[in-house]
Amino acid sequence: MFPLSKPLTLVHVVFSSRLAGGEMHCVDLANAQAALGHRVHVVGVAGSAVEGSLAPGVRFHGLRLPLLRGWRVALLARRLGADVCHGHLGPACKAVAYAGSAARVGTLHVGYKAHHHAHLDGLICVNRAQHDSLPKTRDSLARLIYNWAPERAPSVPATDLRAELGLQAGQLLVGSVGRLQHAKGMDLLVAAFKAHAPADAVLAILGDGPDRALLEQLAADDPRIRLLGFRGDVDQALRAFDLFVSASREEAFPLAILEAMRAGRPVLATATQGPIEMLAGQPARVVPVGDAQTLGHAMAEELARLRQLPAEQRSVRYATQAYDRSHAVAKTLAFYQDVMQHRAAQAEPIEDEAFAR
Repeated sequence: MFPLSKPLTLVHVVFSSRLAGGEMHCVDLANAQAALGHRVHVVGVAGSAVEGSLAPGVRFHGLRLPLLRGWRVALLARRLGADVCHGHLGPACKAVAYAGSAARVGTLHVGYKAHHHAHLDGLICVNRAQHDSLPKTRDSLARLIYNWAPERAPSVPATDLRAELGLQAGQLLVGSVGRLQHAKGMDLLVAAFKAHAPADAVLAILGDGPDRALLEQLAADDPRIRLLGFRGDVDQALRAFDLFVSASREEAFPLAILEAMRAGRPVLATATQGPIEMLAGQPARVVPVGDAQTLGHAMAEELARLRQLPAEQRSVRYATQAYDRSHAVAKTLAFYQDVMQHRAAQAEPIEDEAFAR
């Protein structure tokens, strides 16, 4: 642990109405910091699902209109006496850059973009490739701190997913969890499953998003494929999968893969930036990005292998010590201190520069 001399006033910013990976990380980090005695605030969209997931000790500030958000975040940070203003996802990081009265930190939940991240005082990278590829000209701090998989308290009574889907003894269930959008590659997963999965296998996709209609169209002629939408019992559902598949076209730190690892599920993933690092040396299988045929062949081979094992022998043990919540929270707080000290040492009029941009 990294002791702090006094409680900090921390303002997290996340502009999203939904609760996906980056938003869940923001919520769990804020809740953990409040539990350690810090004064924690979260700025977001009014009516966001983020608000309902925050602990009682975290205060939510909802912005009703997406106008002048950087200026409004800066005023709020000043009024609250924020020591640190921490942005999550690109638009929030861009707004945090204006909060020059506080140390300005951003987490690269997706990837570095100059117009979102160049004017921050500190960046938290969630994989080593991000850290190593940052522009060399940046005059700010960067730290590699892995995310973790927050425990998801079920928002609905847990159900037996296999029974819900009507699976018979011996049927294999392939599953995936994620937002239904192009980057997540769910269309590739559907194509791979249709072409190569055994006739008695079932594919369950948990999540919602803009590509739902497209996926429904792709899966329309195959009753084995089930789009289950957003679920409040993800951790329970994961334990029902025989094989977890991530077909993403890009991933910085896939929370769903880490959750599948925690559930002990066999994992098949595409070789995007995050999984390459997370699954190195792990008992998992990685295939090229964007290749539905190779993904399908690998899926068929994994299902054939699993079919030879009794159900109780299909669990996998992963090394997940690097993704410890308490250690990551402590490292984040220590990074805040480093950024504040760095700002003090520079003694530059950062606030005026931010408002001038």
